[in-house]
Amino acid sequence: MSRYLLAIDQGTTSSRAVLVHRQGHIVDMVQRDFSQHYPEPGWVEHHPGDLWHTVLDCCQQLLKEHQLNAADIIGIGITNQRETTLIWDKDSGEPIYPAIVWQDRRTADYCQKLTDAQPDLEAQVQSKTGLLLDPYFCASKIHWLLENVPGARHQAEQGKLCFGTVDCYLLWHLTKGRVHATDATNASRTLLFDIHAQQWDQELLRLFDIPAALLPEVKDSACEFGSTDTSWFGGAIAILAMAGDQQAALVGQCCFDKGMAKSTYGTGCFLMLNTGEQALQSQNRLLTTLAYRLNGKPTYALEGSIFMAGATIQWLRDGLHLIEQAGESEQLARETKVDHGVLLVPAFTGLGAPYWDPDARGAILGLTRDTGIKEIVSAGLQSVCYQTKDLQKAMEADGVRPTCLRVDGGMVRNDWLMQFLADMLGAQVQRSKVNETTVLGVAYLAGLQAGTFASLEELAAQWTEDRSFDPVLSKAKRDELYKSWQQGVRRIQTKV
Repeated sequence: MSRYLLAIDQGTTSSRAVLVHRQGHIVDMVQRDFSQHYPEPGWVEHHPGDLWHTVLDCCQQLLKEHQLNAADIIGIGITNQRETTLIWDKDSGEPIYPAIVWQDRRTADYCQKLTDAQPDLEAQVQSKTGLLLDPYFCASKIHWLLENVPGARHQAEQGKLCFGTVDCYLLWHLTKGRVHATDATNASRTLLFDIHAQQWDQELLRLFDIPAALLPEVKDSACEFGSTDTSWFGGAIAILAMAGDQQAALVGQCCFDKGMAKSTYGTGCFLMLNTGEQALQSQNRLLTTLAYRLNGKPTYALEGSIFMAGATIQWLRDGLHLIEQAGESEQLARETKVDHGVLLVPAFTGLGAPYWDPDARGAILGLTRDTGIKEIVSAGLQSVCYQTKDLQKAMEADGVRPTCLRVDGGMVRNDWLMQFLADMLGAQVQRSKVNETTVLGVAYLAGLQAGTFASLEELAAQWTEDRSFDPVLSKAKRDELYKSWQQGVRRIQTKV
């Protein structure tokens, strides 16, 4: 009997292959970092070959280290950085241009022109997709590629090119071009997918001038996606699940009931609240998205996206050289007061939800002669919590309030940060015993498809808490700090 599930996690700064036992626990992982490229201010790119080759290398090394072959693997699940956009040649598999990363803001002017020409357009787009008309999503990136890569539009219209998010690109390579497909969670992030009709929308394709021939087939999150080519792993392995990284984390956190919420703190921060069968349209610039789709039935979520969370601490380390390791930030924060007076607004690539201001830029405010490294690093950590508070307030205004938050991601090992997060939210923060909830979630989906796990209820019973954090800061102090944050944001906003 095959004993393991293989989870592929292709992220913004690294790729990982993770071995998950059929009983649901993580056995081992292999990780490979790769470079980001910034050819112009506000532009972020990846070399597509880096995405594919790091994934393949991780998978092959993991199987080799554990002396496993294809027959030992029940199936593969793929989770990925969302909205990152690729177009490649259907015959050769060669990309026509580097991958345009989700953080990239080069299409901000194009999106603004569309909005200026039709003031009610964003509302129309949101009613179908649950998303806002923003360069964050794939549609404007696809349009840019077709307009700026010589010959691309003609080739696309001739059906010679494929568009895909990273999951789709990896699937295409794993199957050696036999399968061009994505899942509903990734499709729901393109700005081209009607989340109510569960299909690509012809009006949106016309709006962005995108040929339908470019688009992949959309499948359930747990589904038969084909099998790997025998040349990669010495035999065929079934690919049984795909999901965007934040949706996979929601599954890994077992937030299957309506009203349950999780927040992932990685490069960015993504708070997602399960709204069940109801696609709740936000009136406060949050996103309505697919949480997952199983057996053709969609489950929806409300999401707030923050562009800079762990990336802020990375900048303090690599850009300003204030710390040598990210882990040093916790001790520095403990050595200063929470009301030290410094604000760091990390709008390096604009502001995400609920502001959606692509032209805003970062600032450090409140500097005095007494300000030192401790205060600036502490302000960087606090900015993550303040931005999460922004999302909580927006959800409250939409009529839903996550009073308990399950957290995961690289930053949640910082106890000081988690306590300050609970203080700012005025809500309990629950840290999962398993921090790798993204890979666990897509492994769960693959296991559901394979019959390894019988139901969502069986999975929910596996979730265990590492530690919970309850608020201890007074409401008056919380309100004072958050008011100061709001004032700081207003100083750098270009859209109000």
